[in-house]
Amino acid sequence: MEERLRMCVACREIKEKKNLIRIVKNKEGQISIDLTGKKNGRGAYICKEQECFNKLKKQKSLNRAFKCNIDEEIIKSLEEEIFGKR
Repeated sequence: MEERLRMCVACREIKEKKNLIRIVKNKEGQISIDLTGKKNGRGAYICKEQECFNKLKKQKSLNRAFKCNIDEEIIKSLEEEIFGKR
């Protein structure tokens, strides 16, 4: 079976889906991390490195991917969920 490839919204590198984290925006506009890869909604992928997440924040990559403004608090909570409290 062929591995599915996805692009990181921050660094724009194409990688295997299993090596990326999926962030989802559902119909209600809630943004969450999708560890199963099966949640309904618009998905955006990001590398599992802190460096890529920093780029995502700086470039506002999720705003582009989801075509809306995403609150700083949501970005912070995603970062804490992915990398733990720092």
